[in-house]
Amino acid sequence: MQTNQIGRDAANEHHRGNFPSSASLLRRLCLVITGLGVMCSPALADKGNSQPLYNSLTHAAPELNPQALKSALSAMQCAVANGARPARHLAVIDYSQPSTARRLWIFDLRQKKLVLRDLVAHGQKSGENFATQFSNRLGSFQSSLGLFRTQESYQGAHGYSLRMDGLEPGFNDLARDRAIVIHAADYVNPLWSVRQGRIGRSLGCPAVRPQVARKVIDKLKDGQFMFSWYPDPSWLKRSAYLNCQPQQVASILATSDG
Repeated sequence: MQTNQIGRDAANEHHRGNFPSSASLLRRLCLVITGLGVMCSPALADKGNSQPLYNSLTHAAPELNPQALKSALSAMQCAVANGARPARHLAVIDYSQPSTARRLWIFDLRQKKLVLRDLVAHGQKSGENFATQFSNRLGSFQSSLGLFRTQESYQGAHGYSLRMDGLEPGFNDLARDRAIVIHAADYVNPLWSVRQGRIGRSLGCPAVRPQVARKVIDKLKDGQFMFSWYPDPSWLKRSAYLNCQPQQVASILATSDG
C-alpha cells in the first residue's frame, strides 16, 4: 500500500540521517489522499513556509495590494506543489490599479526582495484607465487573468519580447495562440496620462516601457512565474490554482512546460 511506502521511505531517510521536512511529508501524504479520491491541498504543506515569504515581500513592497500578493503566492505554491519547477522570479500585475499607477511588481524569490516596479499596459477592450473586462478569446483585445509561465525571449515586431504560456484553462491558456507576450511599447508612457487620462493600451499584451523592457524580460524569461490579478468573481471562484485543485493542476502541468 502506498501509505506504507511513505512510512518506509521516511524511515529510510531517518536511518540515513536525511530528515525529511514536515512540508515534504505532507506533500507525499497529499498525493496518497488524492489518489484515494479525497481532496487535499498540497499548498497546505507549505503553509508554514509561505508566511515568512509573504511577510518579506510585503515588507519589500508595502504598497502592493495584500490580496493580490497572497493570491499570487498561493497560485504559485499550488503549481510547485503539484509538479511545476520552482522559479527564481515572480511578477505580479495588479489590474485593480489604474494604468497610470506602477502596477507591475517583479520579485526575486531567492533574495526575497523587490527587483522592479513599473507601469504595464492592459488590453484595448479591457477598459480605459481601469481594466474591468478580461478574456481568453482570440481577437478579444482584452487582458487575461491568472498564473502564467514565462518561456523564451525573441526578436519580433516589437523588438526584444517574451513569450509565455497561460496555465489556467478558460482564463489564460490561449495566451500563446493569442500572441500575448511581454514587449516594449512607446505608448506605455506617463505623459500619455496628461493628454488622455491613461497610458496607451495594447491588444491584450502586458506591454512595458521601452526603458525597462530589457530588464523586465531578462528577469522573467525561461520559466519564471507571472500572475495577473483582479477581483473577478468568476475567476476567483473557478481558478484551479487559487482554490488549489491538486488533480486538475497536476494534469494541466503534465501537458504544459510547467
